[in-house]
Amino acid sequence: QVQLVESGGGSVQAGGSLRLSCSGSGSLVRRIWMAWFRQAPGKEREGVASINIAGYTRYSDSVSGRFTISQDNDKDTLYLQMNSLKPEDTAMYYCATTRGILAVAKSLDVDGYDDWGQGTQVTVSS
Repeated sequence: QVQLVESGGGSVQAGGSLRLSCSGSGSLVRRIWMAWFRQAPGKEREGVASINIAGYTRYSDSVSGRFTISQDNDKDTLYLQMNSLKPEDTAMYYCATTRGILAVAKSLDVDGYDDWGQGTQVTVSS
């Protein structure tokens, strides 16, 4: 099991940017899918962005064009670059990985992932 640790969260004004990082106790490079999820108070956890071992990416409609998921294999780290942040982006952000094979259409589903980090808080003020 991989222990995941997120960092990079914080408070920012609307229109600002943040970059989240996720590192693991074991190698992340060979994980088939990795993803970022978020959960706002009183809401269900939702998939934000995913990336597979071939570099294919997928985004939720709410962040497409503003967020970019990437992976640095040399540093064994997953990133989420968040630009043009909005107050509705306020949430706890989690990274997750899976050791299994996911259909692309399922790559933003919570149920598809095995290992989770503890989360990093992102707060966007208007």
